[in-house]
Amino acid sequence: MTQGQLEIQAIAVVTAVACSLVGTFLVLRRQSLLSDAIGHSVLVGIAVAFLVTGTTTSPLLLIGAALTGVVTVALVQLVTSTRLVREDAAIGLVFPALFSIGVIIVSRYADGVHLDTDAVLLGELAFAPFDRLEAWGWDFGPASLLLMGAVLVVDAIVVAVLWKELKLSTFDPALALALGFTPVVLDYVLMSLVSVTAVGAFNAVGSILVVALMIAPPAAAYLLTDGLGRLVVFAGAIAAGSALGGYWLAVALDASIAGCIAACCGIAFGLAWLLAPGRGLVAAIRRRARQRLEFAQTMLAIHLANHEGLPEAAVENRVGHLGEHLRWDSDFAGRVVRHAERRGLVVSSADVLSLTDLGRTVAQEAVTR
Repeated sequence: MTQGQLEIQAIAVVTAVACSLVGTFLVLRRQSLLSDAIGHSVLVGIAVAFLVTGTTTSPLLLIGAALTGVVTVALVQLVTSTRLVREDAAIGLVFPALFSIGVIIVSRYADGVHLDTDAVLLGELAFAPFDRLEAWGWDFGPASLLLMGAVLVVDAIVVAVLWKELKLSTFDPALALALGFTPVVLDYVLMSLVSVTAVGAFNAVGSILVVALMIAPPAAAYLLTDGLGRLVVFAGAIAAGSALGGYWLAVALDASIAGCIAACCGIAFGLAWLLAPGRGLVAAIRRRARQRLEFAQTMLAIHLANHEGLPEAAVENRVGHLGEHLRWDSDFAGRVVRHAERRGLVVSSADVLSLTDLGRTVAQEAVTR
């Protein structure tokens, strides 16, 4: 494995973990679209910074983009605070407005200059190792790795210091306010982290991958656990695994690295959606089937209790006669009877069912509930 391959994987993993860390809180707060909104609205900051510097290579373009991301979040919060529109609508109002302002500035003052998000912010992971930080004769490594490493450290420190406050304001803002916290300030701190992380990652790996890394791993982790601490750890692990798996998938297919990483993020979410123990689709199907079977056993107990002690019980309580009254096919009726026998609700004698004491209790509780 070459040094370039190691550096690409390191950049991908660090970026993925940084994005998933702040993305976890976006998912929990139902603000996932903010990551995409920031990707569009930063064009204003890029355009203004270009007018100031006159070049597309100045680091001020990234600084302007990051500041615009913070402004985007502030405007969304401001519009939402009026309670006239919902937050998703506020996002849909703010970022097209800012993006259109950026387009107007570019078309008016930078016509003929290739100044857009493709030129400035949509990084290519394969080329990231070539953009190196060199000073005083030393090669400090890829600039993207150092930038995203610093961003990850800052994100981790801020989240660790404000852990309790962020947790409380995320799940119960009213209680946080009652306890003396200021959820609005916490929101701005978190969204500033989101903005800086997103813009830094745009330059390293591209906006589409950033959105995937911010949303898919936390969303997948959310299906696997209810604890916030475990959720953050799971999201980071899924993001890092997707980054590494996506890289080697791209090598095998000779395809886009960013595209393969995003695809792995989608696959990870799909697997969690299908196979998560508590919330996955398979678990939900099994749970519904179990509930249907349990309800059917209760109906069987009620049916037997209604005929218990009557002359026609020998006929009505026969296994083969259940389909007429309960509208069950023979296979399902057989399953219900077998499970009811295992639970000790009924006993069978000469194909005639009768209730046990437990079965009578279940029937009585169901009728009187």
